[in-house]
Amino acid sequence: MNTQAIYENISVVTVYNRVNKVINGVKIDTRKINAGDCYVGIKGEKNDGNKFYMDAFLKGATIVILDDYTINKEDEKYLEENGKSIVVVEDSIKALGELAKYKRSLFKCPVVAVTGSAGKTSTKDIIYSVLKEKYNAHKTIGNQNNHLGLPLTILALDDDTEVLVLEMGMNHLGEISYLTNIAKPDVAVITNVGTAHIGNLGCRENILKAKLEILEGLNPEGTLIINNDNDLLHDWYLENKDKYHILTVGINNPSDFQASNISLEDDGTTFTCNNFSYNVPVGGEHFVYNALEAIAVASIFDIDDDKVRNGILNFELSSNRMNIINDEKKNITIIDDSYNANFDSMRYAIKYLGSLEGRRIAVLGTMKELGNYTEELHRDIGKLIWKEKIDILITVGDGALYINYEVISLGFKVKNCYHFLSNKEAIDCLNNILEKDDKVLIKASNSLNFKEIVDAIK
Repeated sequence: MNTQAIYENISVVTVYNRVNKVINGVKIDTRKINAGDCYVGIKGEKNDGNKFYMDAFLKGATIVILDDYTINKEDEKYLEENGKSIVVVEDSIKALGELAKYKRSLFKCPVVAVTGSAGKTSTKDIIYSVLKEKYNAHKTIGNQNNHLGLPLTILALDDDTEVLVLEMGMNHLGEISYLTNIAKPDVAVITNVGTAHIGNLGCRENILKAKLEILEGLNPEGTLIINNDNDLLHDWYLENKDKYHILTVGINNPSDFQASNISLEDDGTTFTCNNFSYNVPVGGEHFVYNALEAIAVASIFDIDDDKVRNGILNFELSSNRMNIINDEKKNITIIDDSYNANFDSMRYAIKYLGSLEGRRIAVLGTMKELGNYTEELHRDIGKLIWKEKIDILITVGDGALYINYEVISLGFKVKNCYHFLSNKEAIDCLNNILEKDDKVLIKASNSLNFKEIVDAIK
């Protein structure tokens, strides 16, 4: 990309000192600027990136894009003497998306886009692991799946990238629409439709509508992969299966890629699909769905079965997601799923905990963004705690208190229920009660910072 491409492909208000130079990369953090980069100043909740344009120049940036700037004589002289350029736009975030859309248009490599209420990141990780068995693949790092992260992922592409795996997240209607029209995927994967962000969207039907926005950018010759066991996706599939090229995955409903002979173990899961056996190095039935989606993607990219098996067996989860920590010093097992939580991912994690041997301890925090459903869905988690025969429950946060209320109402021993307002109290409790061979699940919405509980007890 060069500066001329930037001038021509974003909605420019004013350009100060137009230059013609090659651009090495696009950054929104001045600390990451390298010589020849383009810096985009983003106004955030805490900091206004527009104010740091000179820092970007001093770090080596050639051009900066700002949506709040007034030229002065000193800057004008600096730009001319140093061959630098300032582009003023109405909206820096929009400009970042426009740059990503332009770069995407230059790449002929196929794009796989993953969205869903739960399991997006782990599904992206396992698909990437399978694809890189055959191709030079690139993926979204961590959960950089929003209006900033997705464009930055595309803008970081190397010329030799053969396939790109993108994760798409959303909190409101219209957000997936924006992302998919930048990414223009050739394959779209919807992991499930649950209750994440239901406080913003009002009902699961609206969540389905939001996830299906991914189709707006899908290549007309592309493929949609869905979880056929998800009730809303299954019903939608029956009504729309003749309108799109759709591959289905499932365990219960007949599907194109259907798992059978599932065996859940402490350290992994085995299953059979289309007469081939697979081993997932993480426990829990939900990872079977993730693996099935990777198998479906592999079928599109003509990857042989041995490579698919190897990719699934060796995939690595992003940090703090179902990370199994075997603490040999304390002789306990910690299931670090502390990165985030919604009803569906919480449910999957508890079912996995319930499948393990030994004393099972669930340390759960409030699930955010549930709105009017807060009490109902936390109480539903309480019902699952009871059903899975979890031995000890520790909760933190106002919403999580409803989990406690529910399990006690069902007959759970009060002496095995704890509720705290802070992580420190939960840590103190755990340090007092932990015993040899305990299995400890730690999970909450990201804002509760449950990673500090993991770090304190491991």
